[in-house]
Amino acid sequence: MSAQRPGDPLISRRAFVTASAAALVTAALAPGVQLITLATARPSNEPASKTARWGLLIDTTRCQKGCRDCVTACGTENGLQHSSRPSTDPQWLRIVEMKDPKSGRTQSVPMMCQHCAHPPCVDVCPTGASFKRADGIVLVDRHICIGCRYCMMACPYKARSFVHEELTDQRPLVPRGKGCVEGCTLCVQRIDRDREPACVEACRAAGHDAMLFGDLNDPKSAIAQRVAQFATSQVRADLKLDPGVRYMGL
Repeated sequence: MSAQRPGDPLISRRAFVTASAAALVTAALAPGVQLITLATARPSNEPASKTARWGLLIDTTRCQKGCRDCVTACGTENGLQHSSRPSTDPQWLRIVEMKDPKSGRTQSVPMMCQHCAHPPCVDVCPTGASFKRADGIVLVDRHICIGCRYCMMACPYKARSFVHEELTDQRPLVPRGKGCVEGCTLCVQRIDRDREPACVEACRAAGHDAMLFGDLNDPKSAIAQRVAQFATSQVRADLKLDPGVRYMGL
């Protein structure tokens, strides 16, 4: 793919979607443990920070079997529940039921785009529509996505879907379109307005506190302290993609 020059349409589009990102994270981490991080908001016209890396920490031991609060919140926030056949609606966040063949133990695992530091979807995209922001969020520029679906084949997490039909009643801050590939954005429209992803907010409201959002690069953040204090894992760490979504209890 040829190098991009200043003034190219692709660069201007990317510059448009890179906005400020900050978060207020308050989460009960474990019995008797409470970590609170206050983040200072940046001006709305400031690009995504190169020093921050937004991520999620999911404690699967707190995920309740049969719970879909995070899935429902994601669909509502991003306008994914639009058809008369809910089973056909896209899921940027889905629940994977896992079972340990040795112990027989089962657990529910929320799975979405892992927002890799080295995203294979970006590597294979022929137009540059798949890209990673400076703060680690992996997105799709729907203006230049040609629907080739190479990124879907490259993603080891099956985290992307293709829009086959015309869409109606879309959310103004979450543009979607027929013929484009899409996936979890970490609710970038909320992050850029100093809010947490909808799944995190819903999980906390339900009293589960299984999800923690924040800046993995900030040693003072709740998520960074949690990762430093307890053992966590990355799905398919052997691929060395360095996902921004971490798990406990796997």
